[in-house]
Amino acid sequence: MKKKKHIIIAVLVLVIIIPLGFYSKLYNGIGQVWINNKLGGIFYEIFWCLVFYILIPNSKLLSIAAWIFIMTCILEFIQLVDNSFLDIIRSNYIGRTIIGNSFSWSDFPYYFIGSFLGFFLLKLINKSNS
Repeated sequence: MKKKKHIIIAVLVLVIIIPLGFYSKLYNGIGQVWINNKLGGIFYEIFWCLVFYILIPNSKLLSIAAWIFIMTCILEFIQLVDNSFLDIIRSNYIGRTIIGNSFSWSDFPYYFIGSFLGFFLLKLINKSNS
């Protein structure tokens, strides 16, 4: 029963993270380039940590965060490959948001920060009224 409550909390946090992530991509104003291109990476990692926590609730939290970081890094490297299939996915906003459209070394620290924050958030969710 405790885990079910934690899943509900994770879903509620997702309801907050998803609009924040999309807003970070659409934001216009001071720091726009950083917010659009870097801060969004943090929300992206947190989003996936929450999703996998919901899908595989008995997984170790550190494992979730580590795998999300690893998979995101692999996805970043895949962007170096010229692939018509990836171009089809990138042809719309959601596809570009999910897999990105260009490789950037400077994204990796934000993926790490996002995975770390995702791990920390999952720990907080797990501790809530345990």
